[in-house]
Amino acid sequence: MENSTLVTLLLFNLLLSSCALNKTFLKPTQIADDATSETLYIQGDTVTVNYLGKNNQPQFIRNAAPSCLPAGGQGGDTVQFNHSIESVMFESTSGNLLNGWMIKSKEIKPKATILYLHGNSRDIASTHWSMNKLLKHGFQVFAIDYSGYGMSQGKATRKNVLKDGNSSLNYLLTRPDIKGTKMIIYGQSLGAHLAVVVAKQNEDKIDALITEGAFSSHKAIGREFAGFLGTLFVKEEYSAVDSIGGFHKPILIIHSTEDDIVPFRMGKELFKHANEPKEFYEIDGCHICGSRIYANEIESKILKMINL
Repeated sequence: MENSTLVTLLLFNLLLSSCALNKTFLKPTQIADDATSETLYIQGDTVTVNYLGKNNQPQFIRNAAPSCLPAGGQGGDTVQFNHSIESVMFESTSGNLLNGWMIKSKEIKPKATILYLHGNSRDIASTHWSMNKLLKHGFQVFAIDYSGYGMSQGKATRKNVLKDGNSSLNYLLTRPDIKGTKMIIYGQSLGAHLAVVVAKQNEDKIDALITEGAFSSHKAIGREFAGFLGTLFVKEEYSAVDSIGGFHKPILIIHSTEDDIVPFRMGKELFKHANEPKEFYEIDGCHICGSRIYANEIESKILKMINL
């Protein structure tokens, strides 16, 4: 085989490696434009989510015996929550219509509003459970799907993710039901990395930042999964570790010592570069399970950091 052919094959393989590595950051669950429902599998339960009306209002139907969902009953029952979900569609600077859910307790008036940015996979229907326990502690949560996720339009790219994060905050600030509440960004995993960048770019609009299971940079986490190829081929685009030093409001960094997805040391690295006032909350358990396992402790820390 001629040398030129070998070089061509090598370059082609390297290009494929580069594309594959960069695509690993986003693994969306996208619902087809003509679909009206999706099926979730939550800790052994099968749940159908029906999307109703122009804003895709979710209706949860339990199809199996419950193990972790509220309000007992048999298969086929509509799930009754102690909170309300308002589904909205709003425009992002990415040019895409995004789906967001405003989630509120039916019993407690909110003290603060959380913009929740989820991780790199699935959609808000399957990830909003991560925030539910905080509702009973006086928080309302606005969770969004990035472009190409769930009922949101467009293509999932890291550039769109950043535009979507900023647009979600700006949309949320226009809502009358957030007036008089403290504004917090809470991100998990990829959403935690994103949250740092969005917080830095919008410091004057928010009161605090929380990250859980955040990686320090795209290249750093790429290196964890692909060695030197991750360093060589992963595009940085934007970086939490480079952004966090530009944020000067309260920050809580949560990371599990048992995290098998994002190394514990990355949380420590972010904390090292963060400005005061800051707190590092070391927990145990799986990747981004803190808001479910340690909801009471996290609630206490949030209220303290925003002086409530």
